[in-house]
Amino acid sequence: MNTFEEINLKGYVDEEIDPTLDLFAEIEKLKKQKNAVILAHYYQDGDIQDIADYIGDSLGLSQQAAKTDADIIVFAGVHFMAETAKILSPTKKVLLPDMKAGCSLADSCPPHLFKKFKENYPDHLVITYVNCTAELKALTDIVCTSSNAVQIVESLPKDQKIIFGPDKNLGAYVAKKTGRDLVLWNGACMVHEIFSREKITKLKERHPGAKLLAHPECEDVILEMADYVGSTTGILKYASSHQDKEFIVATESGILHQMQKENPDKIFIPAPPNNNCACNDCPHMKRNTLEKLYLCLKNETPEVTVPQHIIEKAVKPIERMLEISAQLGL
Repeated sequence: MNTFEEINLKGYVDEEIDPTLDLFAEIEKLKKQKNAVILAHYYQDGDIQDIADYIGDSLGLSQQAAKTDADIIVFAGVHFMAETAKILSPTKKVLLPDMKAGCSLADSCPPHLFKKFKENYPDHLVITYVNCTAELKALTDIVCTSSNAVQIVESLPKDQKIIFGPDKNLGAYVAKKTGRDLVLWNGACMVHEIFSREKITKLKERHPGAKLLAHPECEDVILEMADYVGSTTGILKYASSHQDKEFIVATESGILHQMQKENPDKIFIPAPPNNNCACNDCPHMKRNTLEKLYLCLKNETPEVTVPQHIIEKAVKPIERMLEISAQLGL
């Protein structure tokens, strides 16, 4: 196996794998041997989604991490998600196939700068989107996801002053939906900010019957065009429950795998970004591969750890989110 230094440098275990090996069968075998569970985000590669025990958005994955009885959690997602799992299940071993699977949104909000920002608004409650580091969660009163952000804000007294971070687009959407005046941190997700209004307009001209489904991390100019705005789970449910046959999807393209599996008779088109690529992939999410996942579970590394003092502070706002979500039936 690679040394700790080699894994640290590359971010993953880099070993040769016998090309004749059935990775699906080997992963299933290792899961049973080690009492491990694989949690995967909708933005992961299709192969990883197919081997996962649970596929979901950030809220669903947090709920699963909190209640699993597995000894090992393999988190097929990005670093902040694995950190959240560790915060909610501190006695379990949490593995991430590639430790360098980060998040542009989390990176856009350094905790030391947010702490200074927060000090300017001492009478404000802090709500942070789950897409942030463990250190940022430790500076928070309530964590939210795109599935419950609107409802969490609405559950608070109308005169409660609120800081919302780190995603300014989700924050602006929540402010618009709730009529609240939120103080926003200026952060964003590079994947959701790159969609092109002009290209989507042209695409809609070619597919006049197609419904545009958008994630609230997109800019307002895209959300205004959308027929439906919601979390990854919301987008998936909308496509499955509506009779329309064509959908343009403005979020990370990994979700199309589940959409197509659940609706083989429907057409799903990734919304075009403002670059030369055909679709919109998150380079961090796509760092994880089936091979890395296999080696990670086999060697039980790389392991995600969170300092105990951060866990103690960060668990409170996450648990508050889970409590509010349970009360609201989310």
